[in-house]
Amino acid sequence: MALSERLVEPGSGARRITVDDAESPLSWLARRRGRDGRMLVAPHQFQAGERLRADFTRGQMMPRTTSNWSSGVASERRGPSGAADCTEATIAARQRVNAALETVGPEFSGLLLDLCCFLKGLEDIERDRRWPARSAKVVLQLGLDRLARHYGYLAKARGKTHAAVRTWLAEDASFRVE
Repeated sequence: MALSERLVEPGSGARRITVDDAESPLSWLARRRGRDGRMLVAPHQFQAGERLRADFTRGQMMPRTTSNWSSGVASERRGPSGAADCTEATIAARQRVNAALETVGPEFSGLLLDLCCFLKGLEDIERDRRWPARSAKVVLQLGLDRLARHYGYLAKARGKTHAAVRTWLAEDASFRVE
């Protein structure tokens, strides 16, 4: 296990939590570099993938792997658990996941769900989909870029604090502070 501490900021204030970095294939990819020396997953792509995973978890969208023993067998008035058991936060998280997956399109949504939410490795995804070896990295890059654009994450910061200085000076002139 590769445990690390992270700072999270819920509504009531910041707190530290312990996270298993080896759990997520996306975090593993974010720590690795390619042959060209660049990160396999850029920080803005990692942030987008983790946001999708957080909403997926908050939305309780993981399929149930065990039986539900909390509801009575003989009770006929109680229907199957569904939207009636969900809180507003759960429903909102599901809507955010659906909006994100609709934005990235059917070409990337399955891959992003498998890697970010179901925590499948790239090799497993390539084998399941019968893709050529190492092709999932390229498709993942494209999907994470589209997901990051949906969330408004950019590779480079833009805005007033990062804008180039504009002046009325001629191109060959410069400022001098004396």
